[in-house]
Amino acid sequence: MCAVQPAIAQDADLVTVPAVPRDYQPGTTEWGDPDLRGTWPIDHLNFTPLQRPPEQGMRYFLNDEEFAQRSAMLAARGEAYAGEIEDETIGMGHWVEPGDANRRTSFVIDPADGRLPPLTAEGVRLSATKRSSYLPDQTYDTPLDFDTWDRCITRGLPASMFPFNYNNGIRIFQAPGMVAIQMEMVHEVRIIPLGEDYSAPSGNSFWLGQSRGHWEDGNTLVVETSNFNAQGAPVNVGTWGSPPGNNTPQSTQAHMTERFTITGPDTIIYEVTYTDPVIFTAPWTARLDWQRDEAYTLFEYACHEGNVQIRGYINSSRAQREQARGQNRE
Repeated sequence: MCAVQPAIAQDADLVTVPAVPRDYQPGTTEWGDPDLRGTWPIDHLNFTPLQRPPEQGMRYFLNDEEFAQRSAMLAARGEAYAGEIEDETIGMGHWVEPGDANRRTSFVIDPADGRLPPLTAEGVRLSATKRSSYLPDQTYDTPLDFDTWDRCITRGLPASMFPFNYNNGIRIFQAPGMVAIQMEMVHEVRIIPLGEDYSAPSGNSFWLGQSRGHWEDGNTLVVETSNFNAQGAPVNVGTWGSPPGNNTPQSTQAHMTERFTITGPDTIIYEVTYTDPVIFTAPWTARLDWQRDEAYTLFEYACHEGNVQIRGYINSSRAQREQARGQNRE
């Protein structure tokens, strides 16, 4: 069922980005750190777009008419999802978990238009070299014709912190001097040391970069991530409103600053600022509203389902080209 939210008065401020509440004092762990531990799935945010539709301009919130349209769309998808279960006809309707209706126009809040900044000239050049099953009219001959997500290596960052159609579970674990973030998609775990500078030696790099964190204001975990290996894709394929195709590159100069602010016993505001001067002409920031759900179950992410998908793509692509050559000879 879609969440019910109150109507917004015609003279309401739909543009101003609300300040993050910072007055909540959370409980603490046995060793005294703010307690983030728990299950924080982001499936309720499905169908909230990464980028704002241009016609919504500078509006942070949907108006009543737009919210009603989103609510109706998600309600219809939810009914179809439930109907497949009831009728035991589970099919394409279960590829997408509908999510709940909310009034956000986009996850991106900076730039103010809710749009990702343009790519640099080098970003455009590198984008043209990317290979992915999400790109149209592509041929496949080797595993290198697929991106790292296709090959079940990683969805990358910041993509892994945004919702996809399914497998949106996130769990946070803590130990003295350490935070771990488990992600259902690809079953990756981010290990985040706290308090010290754990910079990697020169020349070392990682699929998910290297993160280190510290606490601010008694309720906010701040995580800085750098040392990416530049082989992932930072813009979020599958997240609604993303640029089409998994072809936005990432450079070794990419840097992420994340803020996990506890705003209530069951709520976190997650913000990420992403900077990559080689690829983007400016930094950008996104905000997501997390909700605790300890009843959520993390399922197996059977990425290749028998490890046959890459081979199947390649065999099919070669067969299609051979068939086309035969037709041309005729």
